[in-house]
Amino acid sequence: MSIRHLDHFFDPASVAVIGASTRPGSVGATVWRNVREGRFAGPRWAVNPRHATLEGDPCHPDVRSLPAAPELAVICTPPATVPGLIAELGARGTRAAVVLSAGFDAATKAAMLNAARPHLLRILGPNCLGLLVPHLGLNASFAHTGAEPGSLAFVSQSGALVTAMLDWARGRGIGFSHFVSLGEHADVDFGDMLDWLATCPRTRSVLMYAESIEGARKFMSAARAAARNKPVLIVKAGRSAQGAAAAASHTGALAASDLVLDAAIRRAGMLRVDTLRELFDAAQTLAHFRGSIATEVARLEPRHQRLTLVTNGGGAGVMAADAAAREGVELAPLAPATLAALDTGLPPNWSHANPVDIIGDAPVTRYVHTLRTLLADRSSGTLLFMHAPTAIVPSAEIARALLPVLREQPGRLLACWLGGPAVQEARSLFEAEGIACHDTPEAAVHAFAMLAEYRRNQVQLMEAPPARQSPPPALPAPGAPEAADARPAPAGSAGRAEVRRLVDAALASGRTLMTEPEAKALLAACGIPVVATRVAAADPLAALQVASEIGYPVALKVLSPQITHKSDVGGVARNLENAAEVADAAQAILARVAQRRPGATVTGFTVQAMVQRPRALELIVGASIDAQFGPVVLFGQGGTAVEVLADRAIGLPPLNAPLAHALIGRTRVARLLQGWRDVPPADTDAVVGVLTAVSALLAEEPRIAELDINPLLADAQGVVALDARVRLSAAAPGGAAHFAIRPYPAELVRQIAWQGRTLTLRPIRPEDEPQHRALVESLDPVDLRMRFFYSRRTLEHSELARLTQIDYEREMAFIATEADAAGPERTLGVARATCDPDNEEAEFAVTVRSDLKGGGLGSLLMRALIDHLRQRGTRRLVAYVLRENERMLQLARDLGMQPDTSHPDPDTVKVAMDLRPRDETDRPAR
Repeated sequence: MSIRHLDHFFDPASVAVIGASTRPGSVGATVWRNVREGRFAGPRWAVNPRHATLEGDPCHPDVRSLPAAPELAVICTPPATVPGLIAELGARGTRAAVVLSAGFDAATKAAMLNAARPHLLRILGPNCLGLLVPHLGLNASFAHTGAEPGSLAFVSQSGALVTAMLDWARGRGIGFSHFVSLGEHADVDFGDMLDWLATCPRTRSVLMYAESIEGARKFMSAARAAARNKPVLIVKAGRSAQGAAAAASHTGALAASDLVLDAAIRRAGMLRVDTLRELFDAAQTLAHFRGSIATEVARLEPRHQRLTLVTNGGGAGVMAADAAAREGVELAPLAPATLAALDTGLPPNWSHANPVDIIGDAPVTRYVHTLRTLLADRSSGTLLFMHAPTAIVPSAEIARALLPVLREQPGRLLACWLGGPAVQEARSLFEAEGIACHDTPEAAVHAFAMLAEYRRNQVQLMEAPPARQSPPPALPAPGAPEAADARPAPAGSAGRAEVRRLVDAALASGRTLMTEPEAKALLAACGIPVVATRVAAADPLAALQVASEIGYPVALKVLSPQITHKSDVGGVARNLENAAEVADAAQAILARVAQRRPGATVTGFTVQAMVQRPRALELIVGASIDAQFGPVVLFGQGGTAVEVLADRAIGLPPLNAPLAHALIGRTRVARLLQGWRDVPPADTDAVVGVLTAVSALLAEEPRIAELDINPLLADAQGVVALDARVRLSAAAPGGAAHFAIRPYPAELVRQIAWQGRTLTLRPIRPEDEPQHRALVESLDPVDLRMRFFYSRRTLEHSELARLTQIDYEREMAFIATEADAAGPERTLGVARATCDPDNEEAEFAVTVRSDLKGGGLGSLLMRALIDHLRQRGTRRLVAYVLRENERMLQLARDLGMQPDTSHPDPDTVKVAMDLRPRDETDRPAR
């Protein structure tokens, strides 16, 4: 599965409809009519052995009799005929087929794919509605209507939804670049479509309706690549999840698949909406704001998170403020200087607060003064301008006066022109200027909330954490009552070796469920503070002996391989103050377990000192394996009522500190962590340390199948794990290899010697953007032209983002850096390669500071890049070099590259290198 041959679907020179018919109401008749009645300029052929002509056009009896191989075939025949037709089409040279037929069983579907594979023929469907490419006039579907040309691409799993969407959009004048029904997506899937649409110049935004996602890493790579270029919005059906109660752990029960998909969408920089109407509203709004959002994300400016309301009537302001409260949107406080400036042009009875009510009798000058003043204050965030028509001044006159002001700072305003005909001209003037307009205050605030969510997701898209973070600085403060109970953790390789030893021992004993002491020892090895826990035999006297050695008060818990949640069977006793209470509690626990779980084997008790932290919050941190997206991390409010509270959020590893903070921020308990009344804020950094430690554990130990830390106590003194549960699997379902997002490849970082200097050679990171800009700005005009084919010295953020925010699954950019005594490290050079989604070919480029040319740094970087590409199985390396760039052409020759004589461009030379092992070079290309 790849983008190979997808251009034959979306820009075909010819189309054949196999199973074309004149039978009223049939799929074949509808498709043939749609193809004939469109503006498609290429040859269109009908295939049906029962007809010599169809509506005046010749009809061919079979594929072999067609005048030429159709670039696109649309198959409307029964499933049993499809594998043979695919084989015939492939043999003729067709490389794309839309299979509309439904009712495939597994064997027939496999036969269809097997017939396509030798010819690299791509299949859309089966059981799909087809596709539309409006700018070509191509309607290769059995939809009841066509689509107008536009810049939105719509990809849907549901054929019925496609027809409804076509009808809805046509009635509202919404146009499309592409309209695609995937059906059962046996071959072409969401990942393929995202890859293709990401670079399609006709597509401004990608809209998707999905019911299921397969191939998580491929989907995430494609989604992240597309979302860096244009807004990607998705409606995912099925927010409810069934069967979670059968999971063996709290985390398994809470990490429902829909929450995991939410996490994936956030990390991919996409936006999820709930309805089809929201899909179009969000696309319209993002089209106006995406440029300013990209800039503020790069500068870490949070202004799209706050809103200032401007209205000529108090009622609209109140409605908008109420909507903001429901959506969790913060209203920006007005700075004293801004209040004073507003006073100079507003009447004494204006609201003097946000919402800014300029009163219904406002003339044009009052509108202009208010917006100019608020736009001058960057802390006012985004403005929502609301206007209800009055007899004082026509709405259109207000709009004309405001447009010059708004042009000075585009991307800062949403509008709500309340009413109908009286404000239609004003609304049209704003929309023509590219200003998003909404019918009601509530709709406008909701659109802003989607903007804020999109911004947060774009920030997450920029993060590229390694698999392993530094150990968390999470030990309790010295002198705290529980400090003696928190076990310091081994660090680095010693801790990882201890994790392996504990896992090996548990599996070797035939167990997949670690005991509580083993689980806590594993956490301690990861740098997570745990309460010291000792094991006593299953006898009250043994428990009493251990308790007396620890010191009172203590907690007593049953130890049994069959009992996962000890509280559920009455297997926990807390705050035991003396020997008598310990003996009584032990006897009572044994009795309750015998009654409630008679088949359980009690191997003993765990005894631990009571942790005296009365103001600590109970949290849960966990991990599990999602069937589609692999390992996931859970955070939320913990305790015995964890499922009832259902206050949790899911994140995809790898996590770093910013991503962990974002994960915490999506829960209600996050507000409690900030403190309240006389309760000081909890040490959130310590919680973040636990989350990143769990993420690192999931990366390094693939045999971790489930993990619960519940409760994890958190307060101003730090964190400590009171209980833990770990389930193992010898099948190793986890590990970084199963992460949906490839971690930053920290293992490729190394020190190198060059001309008596020590440099760091490493993969590029998003945070390298400032020093990468400095590298580009250091190049002289000639070098700039040789590298970028132009002499402009500065790059826009969007260009720099594409160079520094790379997907390590498909791209690599090695940079050579040197520590700068005067400040941060400097980038001296970079060699990068971008692979096609099939990993067949990678295109490379290399840049070295102009003052360092000729020293061999470019060759050193390129050899590191070539070695990396060979290891990942890339088959061919190419580059396009200006013919006058003799230095680069010489480097290519030195590296063993050859000119590609089939490249016809008179201005550039294509150089290429076969990266395959020698025993593969004689094999045919895949």
